[in-house]
Amino acid sequence: MGKTVVIGASENTDRYSNRAVRSLVQHNEPVVAVGLRAGKIGDVEILTGFPVLEDVETVTLYVGPQNQPSWYDYVLSLKPKRVIFNPGTENPEFEKLCTEAGIETVEACTLVMLSVGNY
Repeated sequence: MGKTVVIGASENTDRYSNRAVRSLVQHNEPVVAVGLRAGKIGDVEILTGFPVLEDVETVTLYVGPQNQPSWYDYVLSLKPKRVIFNPGTENPEFEKLCTEAGIETVEACTLVMLSVGNY
């Protein structure tokens, strides 16, 4: 089973990225948290920068469209099967780049997908 990479991960428990990491762990999904600041969400360490990762199945975005361009090359380099654009992260330009690279794009909420069992 491939990993899910949460981009925009935050230690702030009010942030959806934090909830997503915790929900992925509860659903026994392998998860890697990547954020601007190092920290921890439960037992999951928040990595910073652009860590080299293997076997990435899904990237789920919690970074607004205005801040996504600096992530484009990194996300594409992970070669995920899909990228989930959570509410507020929709970005036609980035979605087009993903599609052209053969990556499925989904505009959906990771938390809802997990809760209804269609993750």
